[in-house]
Amino acid sequence: MVISAAGPAAPAVVPPPPVPAVDVSPAARLSLDDCRRHAPGFADLLVDAVHRRGVPQRALSVRTLLHLPRLARPNGMIGLKPVIAELNRNAARLRRDQRAIDDLIPKDKYELTDLRFVRLGNLEADRIFSHLHYLRSAREGSVNFALVDPVNKLPVTLCSVSPLEWMKVGRQIQAQFGVPLGAAWDVSRVYSFDVAPVNAISYLLSKVRQVIRREIPSVQLLTTAVDPNLGFVGASYRAANWQQWMSIEARPYLYVDGIYASPRQLRTRYGGANLSELRRANPGGRFEQSRAKLLDSVIYCCRLRGITEAVPLENQRRLRR
Repeated sequence: MVISAAGPAAPAVVPPPPVPAVDVSPAARLSLDDCRRHAPGFADLLVDAVHRRGVPQRALSVRTLLHLPRLARPNGMIGLKPVIAELNRNAARLRRDQRAIDDLIPKDKYELTDLRFVRLGNLEADRIFSHLHYLRSAREGSVNFALVDPVNKLPVTLCSVSPLEWMKVGRQIQAQFGVPLGAAWDVSRVYSFDVAPVNAISYLLSKVRQVIRREIPSVQLLTTAVDPNLGFVGASYRAANWQQWMSIEARPYLYVDGIYASPRQLRTRYGGANLSELRRANPGGRFEQSRAKLLDSVIYCCRLRGITEAVPLENQRRLRR
């Protein structure tokens, strides 16, 4: 090391590895499946956007996958230039959302055993879910839990739990598994920051199971819906000993002025979710839906007492919308 009067010389700055060139000619195409699987073409574009914008890769991937079906053809194909534009647009929005709640974003990494399990206040949880969760909203009336760091008490991984409102799922669970309506609760939101250690979500889910079982004995089952169109595969739920019990038919994604909106959000904002009616009532708005075929959502379940039984694929029902 070279020593000068000013002290040790600064270490050389090593630039990040170059991102491989990607063909962005008008003829270049990706499929939605390529994007969901992070195939090389999409993965390279994603890494490039992350480096340029300084945003978390996983969050940007999920947000972009949520919006790509708006641009995809009915066969699921989409040009690379629209993919790049969507990555850049979502990266810019994600960066703004991060700045809006910078005081709640943990910066330091800790071991899983150092994190503390807490019930999280609605104000903190709502701010995080409304800005960083891909749905950009909190579920009203939820109970929130988190793993927080031991120094600043900032949430590292968090989730919200509330009574199951999806009656089609609830009725199937009652008919097939004997869990009464009202005895199933839903893990409706999960968010984990980049600094979270491996297995943070599955560890949080196991803690939530314990506290719900102890404090709300009427609850017999926890459920959640995993959407594979966003690249989710349910690994954290399986690691927490949840089981896949059924699937439910996918419905088109809905968008207002190019931004995803759930049917619940549309009903809250406009009083309904029928696009034809919304277009007539709001001529200045741009209401769209995806045209490409989407993958079914998967319903994972966990009994609060005893072992959650595995269900063979041939016995899993596919629910219609």
